[in-house]
Amino acid sequence: MPNPLIAKTIKDFPSLATARLRLRQIRPEDCEAVHALLSCPEVTRFSDWPDAPSRRRAERAVKWMDEMFAKGKGCAWMIEEGASAVLLGAIRFNSIDARNHSAEVGYELHPAAWGKGYMSEALEAVAACGFGPFGLNRIEAWTLPGNPASDRVLEKAGFHYEGTLRQKAWFKGAFHDFRMFSRLAGA
Repeated sequence: MPNPLIAKTIKDFPSLATARLRLRQIRPEDCEAVHALLSCPEVTRFSDWPDAPSRRRAERAVKWMDEMFAKGKGCAWMIEEGASAVLLGAIRFNSIDARNHSAEVGYELHPAAWGKGYMSEALEAVAACGFGPFGLNRIEAWTLPGNPASDRVLEKAGFHYEGTLRQKAWFKGAFHDFRMFSRLAGA
């Protein structure tokens, strides 16, 4: 059943553009690129994605991201460099909570694109879409301790550190603390 927050605000998938980037809907043919992205140990090191995922796991991830908007459960974009259309990464609202007008954002960027401000730029565009057409009040994200680069991405995009949830999740054979960040509409 579609999320009523999305259904009442946006009918068509929201393609986004920034000065340097295009954010477009993921397509089944993106599977090879997503598999390559998630196969980079630097990309999955600080995430709950499995290390060295199988091709089948990447196919399931693409299917999940492709269907989330239509089902009203989230929204996923592929990040492309605007001039060349080279795939740089992915960003998405992993889940949208219509009742509380909030969403969780997650992202991955290929290491060759690190340090150029691409993810902060993409995150700004996604936040603007969330606070605008999606009608969100709060967007949250988590990072793992030891990942200051992702902390900086969030802070550059206007997110504020709220605290650490100790041993919040179990993945990759261990409990992990989540460093929680949020950005509010109008803040």
